[in-house]
Order: sequence, then structure tokens, then C-alpha cells
Amino acid sequence: MKYYHPLLLTPGPTPVPDEILHATQQPMVGHRSSDFEAIAKEAFQAIKPVFGTANEVIVLTSSGTSALEASMLNIANTDDHIVIIVSGAFGNRFKQIAETYYNNVHIFEVEWGKAVNVPDFIDYLKSINGDVTAVYCQYCETSTAVVHPVGELGAALKQFKEDIYFVVDGVSCIGAVDANMQRDNIDVLVSGSQKAIMLPPGLAFVAYNDRAKERFSTVTTPRFYLDLNKYLKSVAENSTPFTPNVALFRGVNAYANLVKEEGFDNVINRHYAIRDGLRAALKALDLELLVEDEFASPTVTAFVPNDKEELDYIKNQLKQRFSITIAGGQGHLKGQILRIGHMGQISPFDILQVVSALELILTEHRGESYVGKAISQYMEVVKAYV
Repeated sequence: MKYYHPLLLTPGPTPVPDEILHATQQPMVGHRSSDFEAIAKEAFQAIKPVFGTANEVIVLTSSGTSALEASMLNIANTDDHIVIIVSGAFGNRFKQIAETYYNNVHIFEVEWGKAVNVPDFIDYLKSINGDVTAVYCQYCETSTAVVHPVGELGAALKQFKEDIYFVVDGVSCIGAVDANMQRDNIDVLVSGSQKAIMLPPGLAFVAYNDRAKERFSTVTTPRFYLDLNKYLKSVAENSTPFTPNVALFRGVNAYANLVKEEGFDNVINRHYAIRDGLRAALKALDLELLVEDEFASPTVTAFVPNDKEELDYIKNQLKQRFSITIAGGQGHLKGQILRIGHMGQISPFDILQVVSALELILTEHRGESYVGKAISQYMEVVKAYV
């Protein structure tokens, strides 16, 4: 059967709404013109609510990894003690960046698929022989679909040491969660354009509080393109220090308008309804979920097929027969799990497509009927939202 509208359900990039595509295809303007200044001024302000920040958000023309790197280079000096929570592939990326620049990097390992245990982590901090400057953590670890308890962690860090910096990678969940930097004691919160913010790849975002802003100006770690002081100066002038992606800046404003139309609370509720419905459906298909309910991401769900043969069959059949693209595992979970992304413009009825396809695929592969079992469980959950 031919499917004319392929469905992209990876944890990024995500489908881009027509309204955003239209905005990005408008005629080019000079990036040092009053035309762009108006676009940039709107973008710096418009994106603030999804980050839960009172300050204008810095927009980098680069990938999300650049924001991770910037969050280190502008907070920590080379001899500072910094701590990285590693619970998956992107925590490990924070680790790799840190070990490139810094002399005193401490790693707190968390089992992949688990969330950080806050009391255990605080005990780990107490054991470090050195004055810790900053802690780095994922909000949502994309590779495992875990959401860490950042609010609990932020409160515990402030109690442990008032002046510690808490830096959070929100690349795969900002735009789908109730982020609030002040409430959760987050000093720097970063994200990328191609996930829940549902833009094409190519922009990164850095949100910061006033304390972090002051810190940027005192850090001596060498940096050039990622010197956030340059961006702060330009933000005040409704500009950027280097050539921006003008089209994607327009996309930011189109995205903000879509969020305003739907209502940000409704955006968040939609993501959580899809998460809960999909998890119920996967359980009805006798598929093991990698993450406990309490720490399950609203943007990506990881599940464990019975074996490698079943994993390959599911992934290939979804792509070849149904034009549905999902993701495999990363790192040591490669070949063990599959991940379904459900962020951005994805609706409950988009996910219904993959649920029904999985029913047919597993019915054929396992030789027993699953038809209707997952759909009914899914709809029982999402009916309250729709």
C-alpha cells in the first residue's frame, strides 16, 4: 500500500509545520538591516515562555551541541571542578566536551534507563576533594527517554552549596515541558531547534539567569564564536555577532505564534497525553518499556522488543510498509531498544498510526492476534485530551 505522507517519529529532527516552513521561505533580508532587527527582537522575546526565563534568549546559528559547549566555556574556568551526570549518550557528550577543555572533571554515572537519584548524587558531591563550580545534567536524556527530576536536583544543589551553577541540557524536551528556571534553580538552560521547538536543524538556544549572565563576563576560558558576552551585547541591539540563519529566526517567530494559538499549557498536556497513551499501547503489545512511569519523557518513548530479530523486523516493516520512521538505540543500547519520538506538531492521531501498524506487524511476526488491543488502550488514555 502506498503512503503519500511519510511519518517522521524520530527524537529529532521532527516534522516541521507548514506555517513554519512558509515563514522560513520568505524573501531574504539583510542580516545587518532594520528588517532583521525587527525579526530578531521578536525572536529573542517570543521564545522566553517555553524556557521559563525572564531574560531574552540567546540564539546561536549552530547545532544543539554548540549550546552544550557554550554552557561550559562561559561558566567554568579551566581549573574549576565541574561535575557531569552521565545517564546516556548525551550526558556522555557533555563529558566529552568537558574533558576537551577542563582539568578537574568528575563523572557521576547513572544506569542507562534510570533517572538520577538526588540523595546519592549529593553524597557524591560531598565526596569530591575540591570546590565544585558547576553541575551539568540532561533534562531529558534523548538516548534513553528518561526525564531527570531537575526541580528536586536544583533545590538540593542550592542547599548543598548556594553559589553552585546548575546547567541543564533541554535539547530534547524544551517546548514540551513546564520549564521554569527560577523555580528549579537552573542557571543555564539550553536547547536546539529541531526537536519540540519543531524547526529545521540549525539553531541553538541559551537561556540564563542574571547570576549566570554576570559569570559569563568573568570566565577566562578561551572561546570566540561561542563567547556568550558577544551575543548578549548583540541581543541588546536586536542583532547577532555573526551571520545568523535569517530564515530560521523567522521560523522561531512562527513557532511562537503557533504556541500562542494552541496555548502553552495545552501544548504540554498534549505531549503528556500522547506519552501516557503510547506507553499503555506498548504494554498491551507485550513490549517492555525501558523507563519507569515516573521518569518517562513526554517527547520520546523507548521500548524493548523480545529479541534482535523482532527489533529489526519492527523497525524495517514500519519504514518499508508504512512509511513510518522511528529510531534505534544509541551507545551500548544500540540493537536493544527502539525509540518513538512524539514531540512538536505530533498529534494523538499521528501516534495512532504507529500503534495500529505495530498491531499488524507483531500479529504477523509473533503469530498471535494483537489487532485492536493496543488501539483500545491508547484511546482510553487520550480520549480525555481530545
